[in-house]
Amino acid sequence: MDITKKFENLDNDKQQRIINAALKEFAENGYEKASTNRIVNSAGIGKGMLFYYFKNKKALYHYLTDYTLDIVKNEYLTLIDTTEPDFIERMKQAARVKTKARSDNPDTFNFLGTLLLTSEGEVSADQLKKIQELQKLGNSKIYDNIDNTLFRDDIDVDKAFKLVRWSIEGYQNEISAQLAGRKMSSINLDPYWDEFYEYLDILKTSFYK
Repeated sequence: MDITKKFENLDNDKQQRIINAALKEFAENGYEKASTNRIVNSAGIGKGMLFYYFKNKKALYHYLTDYTLDIVKNEYLTLIDTTEPDFIERMKQAARVKTKARSDNPDTFNFLGTLLLTSEGEVSADQLKKIQELQKLGNSKIYDNIDNTLFRDDIDVDKAFKLVRWSIEGYQNEISAQLAGRKMSSINLDPYWDEFYEYLDILKTSFYK
């Protein structure tokens, strides 16, 4: 990692001001079009100071990537209740946790939306591995230890489980496609969550006893 110890030694408020300004800039404009001039202006520091803390724009982007992935893990994925055996209820709970995490870290989750669409060349090999590990953890948090007996007796449970999963993933993919290319920070996601909950209720009525 190209971050310098000098940045880590800054007081927390100044660190957070720089981080938030950079997260917002990358989220709104992507890696290639992100401007370090806008970042330093928003953070209220000189451009020379930014490159005093970080070697270059890519080093800053790599730092933000690690910062974001840590928040996703610690403030979202680890908080999903895996003791809930009802698949659809677990999905609802996970959605609520994600909503809270996003509300507390809006710039971080806006950056995450951009990060997942980024070119592999913009993140390190270690970070790609970390992203894959987080995706695996996310799948485990959602799908492990589900009580399949909640499904109706007259349907194939494994197929029903896959249909529920595909329906949810399909909806998420559709929304991601709709939002691709838009500024994540300008989108009100509340209607999407409301619709998501409605679809989960329909799935529960269709497949559960």
